[in-house]
Amino acid sequence: MTKAFQNPPPLIYGTAWKKERTEQLVVQAIRCGFRGIDTACQPKHYHEPGVGQALKHLNDQGIPRSSLFIQTKFTPLSGQDPARIPYDPRAPIATQVRQSFQTSLANLGVDYLDALLLHSPLPSHSQTMEAWHVLEELYQQGILGLAGISNCYDLETLKSIYDAATVKPSLLQNRFYAETGYDKALRQWCSTKNIRYQSFWSLTANPQILDHPLLRTLAEAYQVTVEQLFFRFLTLQSIIPLIGTCSEKHMREDLAIFDFTLTVDQINQINALLT
Repeated sequence: MTKAFQNPPPLIYGTAWKKERTEQLVVQAIRCGFRGIDTACQPKHYHEPGVGQALKHLNDQGIPRSSLFIQTKFTPLSGQDPARIPYDPRAPIATQVRQSFQTSLANLGVDYLDALLLHSPLPSHSQTMEAWHVLEELYQQGILGLAGISNCYDLETLKSIYDAATVKPSLLQNRFYAETGYDKALRQWCSTKNIRYQSFWSLTANPQILDHPLLRTLAEAYQVTVEQLFFRFLTLQSIIPLIGTCSEKHMREDLAIFDFTLTVDQINQINALLT
């Protein structure tokens, strides 16, 4: 049976660092209106089984897994807690990726994933492609919708993956901050290759933007918070923000950003701050 893969929604609920609160917060986020969930097979920073428990609870409430966009990640050894590695660390990289994927399916209680990302490039291009070829296998098997990569800030690295891949990258998920020039060259190139860009730490890493008089003035004019204004700006730049709030109030505010828009001039003014 063909899987009903979902496309990435304009906002995704991020589950990093939620630990024992993961189930409760994912249920809350989905009931508020989120339809995308980001997690990782990385016990160090994510509680993936908690997402699975939330999915079961939501299904019982009439929100089926098929209505949700679910993405997880394969985390290389360098990003894992040595005491809690969810695959055999002595196995070849391809085997590690396959084992991680199967662990994710079991943790989540699902039989397919809408997206799987490499949590970062591996130490060499050949190792990265060894992992990537497994994503291609899963895609060809019809149990993976989209393949992508996270924490990839070098355009040449992404180009080399794209050029060597049979199943091309569809997602790039990066920290959105000044230290990388807000990935302007990466984002421009991605837009020419139909690679959707997801941002994380969009608020945490940008206090200087959120505190800028321009954003405060625009937020007051639209009667929204500066956080809502910035998230709306990102979506109008074809960026998919990961939302990590633990507050139901903020969840509802974030989902309400599509009730207003910004002018081209206002977008350009905000873009000028991203230097």
